[in-house]
Amino acid sequence: MSLKDTIVADLTAAMKAKDADKVSVLRMVKAALMNRQIDKGGELTDDEITKALQTLVKQRRDSAEQYENAGRSELAAKENAEIAFIEAYLPQSASDDEIAAAVEAAVAETGASSMKDMGTVMKAAMANLAGKSADGKKVSEAVKNKLSGG
Repeated sequence: MSLKDTIVADLTAAMKAKDADKVSVLRMVKAALMNRQIDKGGELTDDEITKALQTLVKQRRDSAEQYENAGRSELAAKENAEIAFIEAYLPQSASDDEIAAAVEAAVAETGASSMKDMGTVMKAAMANLAGKSADGKKVSEAVKNKLSGG
């Protein structure tokens, strides 16, 4: 069963269970996937669906952060709840130790020595974390720390 089929099946189950919050989030996810599919002009692979879901999570995190900064904690809580529903369909997130190890390996394989090499190291580190869901912001911070002598 593909990831998309799983999402559709869960949406149907949530509708039957009258779980309004989950139905709302899964409908939004399904609509985002349909839009991506239309843009592509064909069926999405599970990798493309995973990337789309990661984008949705990133958008929710940005929104939650902005709501927190504006003092709207109830809206931030809603965004965080949506993140939890969406993350259930993503591969397990990479731990801080796994990110550090991937950055260490990326620096070693690219021979990076300064902040000028950040892009190259980021690309290699993200490749090392393939198959895991890795927050680009955390990877970026780890690369900056490593290249600045941290």
